[in-house]
Amino acid sequence: MTLSPRRPRRRRPAPLIGSLALATGVGLAVAPAHAATPTADTPTAATATIVVAKDGSGTYTTVQAAVDAVPANNPSAVTISIKPGTYRETVKVPANKPHIRLVGTTSSKNDVTIVYDNASGTPKPGGGTYGTSGSATVAVEADDFQARNLQFVNDFNEGNTSITDKQAVALRTAGDRIVLDNIGAVGDQDTLLLDSASKDKVGRVYVNNAWIQGNVDFIFGRASAVINKSAIRLVKRYDGSSGGYVAAPSTAAGKKGFLFINSNITGDVGSRSFYLGRPWHAGGDASLDPQAIVRNTDLSAAIKTTPWTDMSGFSWKDDRFAEYKNTGAGSGAASTDRPQLTDAQATDYEIADWLGGWQPSS
Repeated sequence: MTLSPRRPRRRRPAPLIGSLALATGVGLAVAPAHAATPTADTPTAATATIVVAKDGSGTYTTVQAAVDAVPANNPSAVTISIKPGTYRETVKVPANKPHIRLVGTTSSKNDVTIVYDNASGTPKPGGGTYGTSGSATVAVEADDFQARNLQFVNDFNEGNTSITDKQAVALRTAGDRIVLDNIGAVGDQDTLLLDSASKDKVGRVYVNNAWIQGNVDFIFGRASAVINKSAIRLVKRYDGSSGGYVAAPSTAAGKKGFLFINSNITGDVGSRSFYLGRPWHAGGDASLDPQAIVRNTDLSAAIKTTPWTDMSGFSWKDDRFAEYKNTGAGSGAASTDRPQLTDAQATDYEIADWLGGWQPSS
């Protein structure tokens, strides 16, 4: 793949996100696009804060019950404050419940865990199986969602020989203007699904200071997603073998895909055993144009010297994969098998370009 030079453009001011709110762990609020004028049909806002606690000291004992309590089309932010504990449940935030924030009450992402163990091939009670997207422990279909100070886990056992489709999602997002700050996403195959509502819609996601763990295509989907200042951890397969793929973008043509920036990728796996990514043409859709850019990131020796590979008959060289100024034992010089952005090109591959005018604010 050759990255054609782009016309130079006037640089925009750097966004606040990297150096202010998200980088420092300050509480977040997405700046609204406009102020709504109240009408007779304007929904009543939910209680500003709902407390979830396993021991009964809060308003609800499950996260889903708190989500259910938020009225449809809620017009303003509501925080679901979750006390420390392990919450074994599945959670769905439907598309008609925007502005929800799931926030752990401590500063540690490990103190609050939402966990379940469905896989793609897990039988559903009413028949059939869940499928990959349906396996998610937490599924977010609403816009303007935030999560902070907690972890999402899918602890499906890959060694379960009764289930052949082992994709098991910890967190799925399908909305726009999603903030994931100081969170964990832990699983094996297909851990973090960052998607959009449909191929023609944008799903912007800002991930900051996260711990993302898996082995096969464990960050995937068609969202326009920034993964900033995050620890991306490679883990072995259930049989002890090393080998896998970090990213599997399924980006629509003309849209941004995945931007990994200021992060590190490592794990207790074999040397040169993992690819950075491969192009996922979901459903065999040749019109897609998957994109993954890895820049200013430390790569361990686990990364292959040829870090991109083909998928399901689609060549990565026909899509958009490149690096820029990565470091570490897994980094390498520019070649036909390892495209690198030029300094001039890199000015168009920054956080502000990905967020497209939306800026999370403190």
